[in-house]
Amino acid sequence: MKKKETKVEKITSEELEKVKTQQNNIQKVLLDLGALEARKLDVFKAYEEFHTELESTKKELEGKYGQVNIDLKDGIYTPIEKAEPTK
Repeated sequence: MKKKETKVEKITSEELEKVKTQQNNIQKVLLDLGALEARKLDVFKAYEEFHTELESTKKELEGKYGQVNIDLKDGIYTPIEKAEPTK
């Protein structure tokens, strides 16, 4: 019995290079997205830490000066007036 020869067909070398380049570009973008996601988590953590510090400072200042509005330009503060309940 004779073996039937199978013809191997393939794309051109230019087409292969094009596909490889496109695949590499996708891999690079996915790697960048992963790095961005990790960076985003770091930024969120920093935000939470700064926010916690600010809230702590606000409590300290409130303990010292009472409930006040502080002008961040010059540090002048004014008491917060409590609205009286309407009857």
